[in-house]
Amino acid sequence: MKVSENKVVSLSYTLTVNGREIEKVEAAEPLTFIFGSGMLLPKFEENVLGKEVGDSFDFELEAADAYGEMNPQMVVDLPLKMFEMDGKIDYEIIKEGNILPMQDRQGHRMNGIIKAVKALEEKVTMDFNHPLAGEKLHFTGKVESVREATEKELQDGLYGEKIQHSCSDEDCSSCGGGCSHCH
Repeated sequence: MKVSENKVVSLSYTLTVNGREIEKVEAAEPLTFIFGSGMLLPKFEENVLGKEVGDSFDFELEAADAYGEMNPQMVVDLPLKMFEMDGKIDYEIIKEGNILPMQDRQGHRMNGIIKAVKALEEKVTMDFNHPLAGEKLHFTGKVESVREATEKELQDGLYGEKIQHSCSDEDCSSCGGGCSHCH
């Protein structure tokens, strides 16, 4: 069976950037997804389309086809006061190189990398670009399995990610009160 639309595909692979291994996914715990569901980079899927179980792949994605170029507008200075907890700054958390989960004004979650802590200026420089923005990605790997997706998988998602539900309180039994669909 070939990798194509609405197939459940499992891949093992190694991702390298500038010759440095970034991620390794072993055959024992492969990346499994529904092909064509929009969960992976479109150019990644394009490069495995038509492959069969046991086929290998080796391709590169330019930054524009992966996580985009670096966007200087995504590097911002935020007031140090934003990071106060009980009137104090925890400099073990607020230090260069740390990644912090944040939200934009619309409530979208995003990770920011602390690039600099400017205590004298009372600012923190954060980079909200994807960590691999501006990088060429090199993937090598193998197709481990391909099968038809079930109707339930196509409707709900492979891991239930498409299931829509609603609730009105923090004690939501379907998500424990912590999902973005509910709050």
